[in-house]
Amino acid sequence: MSYQAPLDDIRHILTHVTDIDQFIEAGLAPTLDADLVNAILEEAGKFASTQLAPLNKVGDNQGCKLDNGTLTTPDGWQEAYNQWKDAGWAALSAPEEFGGQHLPHLLSQAVSEFWNSSNLAFGLCPLLTQGAVDAIADHASDELKQTYLEKMVSGEWTGTMNLTEAQAGSDLSAVRTKARPNGDGTYAIKGTKIFITYGEHDLTENIIHLVLARLPDAPAGTKGISLFLVPKFILDENGNPGKRNDLICSGIEHKLGIHASPTCTMSFGDNEGATGYLVGEENRGLHAMFTMMNLARLSVGTQGVAIIERSAQAAINYADDRTQGAALGSPRGSSDPIIKHPDVRRNIGLMKAMTMASRTICLMTAKYIDISIRAANDEEKKDAAEKAAFLTPIAKAFSTDCAVEATSIGVQVHGGMGYVEETGAAQHMRDARILPIYEGTNGIQALDLLFRKIALDGGKTLKSFMKEMSEIQQASKKTTDQKNQLGSYLSSALNDLTETVQFLETVSKAEGNNSPSTLHYAATPLLRLLGLCLGGSYLIKGAVNAEKAGEPEAEKQKALAAIFAHQFLTQTGGLKEQIIKGAPDLEAQTDKIFGT
Repeated sequence: MSYQAPLDDIRHILTHVTDIDQFIEAGLAPTLDADLVNAILEEAGKFASTQLAPLNKVGDNQGCKLDNGTLTTPDGWQEAYNQWKDAGWAALSAPEEFGGQHLPHLLSQAVSEFWNSSNLAFGLCPLLTQGAVDAIADHASDELKQTYLEKMVSGEWTGTMNLTEAQAGSDLSAVRTKARPNGDGTYAIKGTKIFITYGEHDLTENIIHLVLARLPDAPAGTKGISLFLVPKFILDENGNPGKRNDLICSGIEHKLGIHASPTCTMSFGDNEGATGYLVGEENRGLHAMFTMMNLARLSVGTQGVAIIERSAQAAINYADDRTQGAALGSPRGSSDPIIKHPDVRRNIGLMKAMTMASRTICLMTAKYIDISIRAANDEEKKDAAEKAAFLTPIAKAFSTDCAVEATSIGVQVHGGMGYVEETGAAQHMRDARILPIYEGTNGIQALDLLFRKIALDGGKTLKSFMKEMSEIQQASKKTTDQKNQLGSYLSSALNDLTETVQFLETVSKAEGNNSPSTLHYAATPLLRLLGLCLGGSYLIKGAVNAEKAGEPEAEKQKALAAIFAHQFLTQTGGLKEQIIKGAPDLEAQTDKIFGT
């Protein structure tokens, strides 16, 4: 059940994949240097392993308790949160003008992995607050920023995202929550939101809700949605929490996993209406909310990485200790640690390779977000923003799909002990299962990737990444024989990707703008294909660069790249066939199955 932050793996990716040294030398993070990066990673890792990890099982066993609108978090939660807040971790990437440290998202995402790996249910709280801070900072009035951001940045107050309603899950055009102007610049909010993470808790003295709602006479659909800041407690004249707002947590969900993260039903305006403040322009709420959602999607991808890492560590520790059966070459009748058995080694290798590939994609996404904010010229910012937008659905969906696969493998490594709760392997699998669902299901991520991120720019950004991956493949030829072989696996995968893209372009041109079903059926396997190619490319890039630098870690990273190439890049041909041959026929075949 112990957890150790994977400092060496994180440093390897920052140095040899995301090129953080060049990032710093370019002046994109003037307060940062290698020593500070290492110090932050080490301190965050220490806090995660010593303070948060011991509470993971406690939180899973106890869950949260709701009594007449008052929610109590598990034993130790308040103390841990206060220590985390007082150490300044909430302010890591927040704007300096509101007390933040303005460090890159590249570093804050690496640190976020530690919080979520050690204790996924705990890590959800700051994840949402960080997104709320960004949305308010980018879209709210100066008065709202000055009133709320400092205490949110410090972690004294937390933030939430209120989108989902019973009749409006992923389809936000069906949102019914109402906002009526009060005549004094405030609004009366009435409606019910479901699945609101940390919508109520006892960790902070105030909770700042960002709520989607409709103004009177607003246009139908998503064009008629506005965003409102609705505090749990209305502030008094001194800016401190005063009168309780007209909102309450009316229930919490009993879930498969993340038991210690309260998933709330929030009732706004059961009486006169909850007091809210408009964020951004009227009827432009989704534009403002997507600032929060896009960062949250990357952060959920990082959660996927985090839970694979935790599950893999547990599997390795168990396999090292558990003795059963004679390993190959051992005397008959002997009992060896199961980590010596080939299938167990194969399973753990798969977990580790998935961790590193997913981690590279998430950290590269964070890097491009940083460049889109910090670059010196608009053209560089625009290019980086397009790349970050392209990678975000892949980071979210690929990493979280891998999390479900890998945590299931983790249970398998534990054998029968994995299926009982004692070892904790089952908790990792239960916790992971939500990740492909929230912040936009992975099917929605795939559609977003194909119909928005690829189609709307004519495939320009996609082809830019394909060029980059081809350059990595070419660079691998100049190194050792082993990596020359890895380059051949990547070359084959990129050929599969090229053929797939050409097919989809042909289909799209033939069908015009009618969103043909072939493209819809192809979206999810395409996202997986891109995730495999990107993850494999970045692992090979890291291995090549580490070897060039003479790093002690180079052999380990070459081995991880080799496992990913042999076990995962070999899947790209099957995905190509699913798309080119399977997608056009799926509608007809499913019609036969479903009788429609």
